[in-house]
Amino acid sequence: MTAVTDQDPAEHAEQPDDDAHKAGSAADRRAPDRERATRTDSTEAWDDGLIARRVTETAERDRFPMTDNRSAVPPTVTPLVHEGVLRTRLEALRELVGLSRTRLDSRTLSEAGRVLDEASARRRLSGQHTVVAIAGATGSGKSQLFNALAGVTISETGVRRPTTAAPIACSWSDGAAGLIERLGIPPRLRRRPLPTGDGESPLRGLVLVDLPDHDSAAVQHRRHVDRILALVDAVIWVVDPEKYADAVLHERYLRPMAAHAEVMFVVLNQIDRLPGEAAEQVLDDLRRLLDEDGIALGEYGEPGATVLALSALTGDGVGELREALGQFVSEREAPNRRISADVDIAAARLWPVYATQRRTGLSEQAREEFSDRLADAVGATAAGEAAERAWLRNANRACGTPWLRLWRWYQDRGEPTTGRLPSRTQADEEATARQRVEQAVRTVADRASAGLPAPWAQAVREAAVRGSQGLPEALDELTVRQGAPAGRPPRPGWWPVAVLTQASMTILQFLGGLWLLGQIIGVMSPNLGVPVLLMVIGIVGGPIIEWSCRMAARGPARRFGLEAERRLREAAAGCGRARVLDPVAAELLRYREVREQYGRVVGAGH
Repeated sequence: MTAVTDQDPAEHAEQPDDDAHKAGSAADRRAPDRERATRTDSTEAWDDGLIARRVTETAERDRFPMTDNRSAVPPTVTPLVHEGVLRTRLEALRELVGLSRTRLDSRTLSEAGRVLDEASARRRLSGQHTVVAIAGATGSGKSQLFNALAGVTISETGVRRPTTAAPIACSWSDGAAGLIERLGIPPRLRRRPLPTGDGESPLRGLVLVDLPDHDSAAVQHRRHVDRILALVDAVIWVVDPEKYADAVLHERYLRPMAAHAEVMFVVLNQIDRLPGEAAEQVLDDLRRLLDEDGIALGEYGEPGATVLALSALTGDGVGELREALGQFVSEREAPNRRISADVDIAAARLWPVYATQRRTGLSEQAREEFSDRLADAVGATAAGEAAERAWLRNANRACGTPWLRLWRWYQDRGEPTTGRLPSRTQADEEATARQRVEQAVRTVADRASAGLPAPWAQAVREAAVRGSQGLPEALDELTVRQGAPAGRPPRPGWWPVAVLTQASMTILQFLGGLWLLGQIIGVMSPNLGVPVLLMVIGIVGGPIIEWSCRMAARGPARRFGLEAERRLREAAAGCGRARVLDPVAAELLRYREVREQYGRVVGAGH
């Protein structure tokens, strides 16, 4: 079995692609002619521009015939399918992001958006392939393990560090071009082992990627590692007995990727360097470190990371890894497991902006207190009392004696204006009412936002403040419209009878007086009993009727005042509800919706 490229190696030698190759070519041109002649006579150089690899093309042609991986008919690619729980979680996460865009900043939603984009991109690509990256530190032997799994030298190994400068992909079956292109690996760095002729390979469907060293001194190498690790379906971490406890590996990679334990292999390489039982001791310590990193270990049939010990140099344990890898690829569950783990991580990062341990929302008591504060601001109680007094005055005018009303009018007209307590100016009353309205809005906003995560609490307070703009003016207009009821106040059924009776008492007084006057001037015969009796009845009966009407008017006046107060309270409450409570309730409803979606994202995964 050998590796086959999509392009002729000689063509690569004639068309270098990067600075490393140019530097190498320049160095060759500066070398002595004799040395170049010796190299040319012995072997023909083949440099792919990123790894220094030398083969004898003639010898390779003699050993294995070159094959063209580009078939005339493109292979049919079956896209990845998200089913069941994962599909529900992705839909909920997409809905969650959509509902939160206007309330949360883009940085907060960036990870969730990236997960959705990558899941969508992966779903359009082959679901029959599993992309597995081999990652490790300098000198860990990952390229050697890559070659051992492929069964042929594909990735350059050696003492020069770093050896692997760019990712190399090896695919065991057709149809993986889209997946490799998504990783940004050019065709010249794609390999295919030749078929062995002894049946279908157990690694069919595998796309193996050899990454540069994650601890390389070259920044570009580390960028390659970070970028591809975010795109592959699974990863094989290769550690050696010297660097298996490296803090950079555990803190920068393993610990943040603890949620991806089910799509992770951790391989202790170079066990041939460990004498006796040292390999088992190092392996146990490696398991302990992984447990401290929060990585679940797939032991005793439980889901989690697979931990193995092997030697890529001697081949000891490589077969076990190949078997485990073949079973892992054949299940075709790695892409969905990877995406599900990404959703878990995104949901965990969104926890502070959605989760709360308290019951949120506006209670009925808070709503009633807000309405009461607005009613106080518009003077609903005072308006009701004024309406009650107005009804009583109207009743007194209608049912009172003419002489008593005349006397009251005279007293009111002759009373001096000096000596009275100065009343509050209209400006003072408006300022006090405005302060009461602002205090009511602040109180209801604080109660509505209590217990909410910071972004949603801020959104609730902003909604309340926006609604409070113009609220005092609207309440003033409302007071003018509702404060003075249009038309005459309603009168009880006994009112006309009382008015007629009071008028009768006045008529009796006039009749008695005229009768006495006629007797005095001699027009009528003297008889004091009847006219005096009529006058006494009229004089005494008038105040009695007025007092009785006043007592009877208290109930209707009270009801009239309460009705006026109720109308003003309801009008003020309706204005406050439309301007403040409804916007606040809308924000709380949006939060409940996103909280429900967040529960679907998190709850479906646990």
